[in-house]
Amino acid sequence: VETVEYKNINFTVWDVGGQDKIRKLWRHYYQGANGLIYVVDSADRDRIEDAAEELAKILQEEEMRDAAVLVFANKQDLPNAMTAAEIVDKMRLREMRSRQWYI
Repeated sequence: VETVEYKNINFTVWDVGGQDKIRKLWRHYYQGANGLIYVVDSADRDRIEDAAEELAKILQEEEMRDAAVLVFANKQDLPNAMTAAEIVDKMRLREMRSRQWYI
């Protein structure tokens, strides 16, 4: 857990892993969340669908109802990395009509 101040705004940040056994613990961090930074591996085309499914599960939780979403497309420097547009499509981000989201 780390608290970061940026332009008079305080962020409390939890870096939680994405392994299967850790995912069931994620819900403990939802209460009071105003936003979610969801990091995906832009070069991992095999797991992007899993990432989309997990994000959808998170956003169905009542505590995350009003949370803004930033999908951070990591590893863009790799030659086989998906573009931001590809990630938007594969993660079905445009389906989030009642929520602010950014990539």
